[in-house]
Amino acid sequence: MNNDAEKHRRLRDDLNKQTKEWVAKRDGLNAQVRALVDEATKHRENRDELNVKVRESKDLRDEWNKKVADLNEKVSALRKDKEPQVERRSEGDLPIKQMKKQLRDLEFKHQTSNLGKDKENEIVKQISLLARQIEEKEKVSEQGAEVKELVYHLREAKSQAEVYHKAVSEYARLAQTAHDDMIALYEQADKLRKEADAAQEKFIECKTQADEEHKKHIEQIESVHKMDKDVGAIRNRKAKDRKKRVDSESKKEAEEIFERFKAGEKLSTEDLMSLQKSGYL
Repeated sequence: MNNDAEKHRRLRDDLNKQTKEWVAKRDGLNAQVRALVDEATKHRENRDELNVKVRESKDLRDEWNKKVADLNEKVSALRKDKEPQVERRSEGDLPIKQMKKQLRDLEFKHQTSNLGKDKENEIVKQISLLARQIEEKEKVSEQGAEVKELVYHLREAKSQAEVYHKAVSEYARLAQTAHDDMIALYEQADKLRKEADAAQEKFIECKTQADEEHKKHIEQIESVHKMDKDVGAIRNRKAKDRKKRVDSESKKEAEEIFERFKAGEKLSTEDLMSLQKSGYL
């Protein structure tokens, strides 16, 4: 039973050691999870701030694009008034609006069609020529002071719209990067959290087993103590029985010696000590 008790103690101590190791691993993993979540939270806050800037920049871009559209209408109206009348145009002299449409059609064809090298070079030349003709025609149309002023404001509006368009793209790119970083950190945190949960399960398992081994150890120790008490009681009882038997035998022997003494026999020193021990002297 003592050997069994010692075996349970060793198992308990070993399991308690494992329990401490699992606790340390669990706590370490949870600390990493907290650090990752804190970092992910910073990326989330940064993403949200950037998304606010995206919306603000979009509003400003749309505002300037509306100004561009309004100014375009005004400039087109003034240029139309200043362009030569149809009957005075030379053959092939098209309005700027129609020339711009041709330019857009050519650019769209160049961007979307699968052309051979020669055909592509030809279209590029046509685009370049038409753009130069439009620019020259616009310069002629812009001679009037009113047109010049509108064109100046139109260019400024286009410039501002482009600034905010670039800002929208840049803030959106940065917001997406922050979002991706946040997601990656949350995924890492989830992975480590699962490992921490597994360590917690192992901790509970080892703790339960350690408690069971401790219980068995205590039960064995208590059984040994009870057995010691029982053995002690048996020994005491046997000692008392033995003492009674010895006392009875000593008393009988003393009575015999005393009878011999009364009969006038000479007693030895040993006989006298037996009489004294038994209480006759």
